[in-house]
Amino acid sequence: MNVTTAKTSAVIPVPPDELLRADSGPHGRRSTEFAPAHPYGVAATARIRAAHNGRTTTVPLLHSDGPFHLRRLRARGEQARVCVLGAMSAPLGGDRLALDITAGTRARLEVTSAAATIALRGPTTVPATYDVRVRVGDRATLHWLPEPLISTRGSTLHQTFTVDLAATSRLLMREEQLLGRSGESPGHLTTRLGVRRGGRALLDQHTAYGDPAPAWDGPAVLGAHRATGQLLLVDPELDAPQEPHVIGDDPAEGQAVLTPLADPQALIATAVARTPAQLRHLLDVALACAYQVPRPEAEGEQEGPSSR
Repeated sequence: MNVTTAKTSAVIPVPPDELLRADSGPHGRRSTEFAPAHPYGVAATARIRAAHNGRTTTVPLLHSDGPFHLRRLRARGEQARVCVLGAMSAPLGGDRLALDITAGTRARLEVTSAAATIALRGPTTVPATYDVRVRVGDRATLHWLPEPLISTRGSTLHQTFTVDLAATSRLLMREEQLLGRSGESPGHLTTRLGVRRGGRALLDQHTAYGDPAPAWDGPAVLGAHRATGQLLLVDPELDAPQEPHVIGDDPAEGQAVLTPLADPQALIATAVARTPAQLRHLLDVALACAYQVPRPEAEGEQEGPSSR
């Protein structure tokens, strides 16, 4: 005689932190990590790993989580491309978000986003954190080209970038921040950028905008501008200029400065502007200028078509 027995699963108490792991639907807020910063916050980490298979770059790891929905785009030559889509409103107060990006040896990867990232206050005034961690291997190339980050009124966001480069790797990193929406005062936004190349510190930079940061809207920082950003370029084949180069003729509309770093193969461009379009234009011009360094003339050489 066949006997079928039914058992009722035991009810095990679930810690309050685990309750945030439940997914409330396609537009719900979910987490895959424990100990959120606040009962209303989300802790999520998305991961991208690119590798070279001997012929081209593949993306063997594409792990979406929380507000990060990662999608492969059509490759451009040997360069793999990934787009970060927003699956829900984030970052909100109390959120702890992270994005891990690894480009392995000889890999070529571009990471972009489909829309601007909007920092909102949410149901709590607890600060949100957004950490971007980047590793680029030997002879690998990474382009980090997201859309702008918008800091809205009442929000508090602490953003960090930790970049670890091999001595032979290449990096193009663009970051843009818009302080407030149209006619709106911004929230409080801090960013920290730390870059190491070949195991040595290349850049460690900290910025703070919006109250209570002191003098952020004064003439020594942003003045009347509400769009700011920077572009970091590291290239083993780059012949960086020795002097800073100012871009833009009208300070009232916006300007950028292209500055060499201590490493002769690294440049950083910092820009401020009144509009996002002008900011993007300044950074694009800065990138073009980085590869248009005039070559010194040899002794006795005359300038002419044959010497260019």
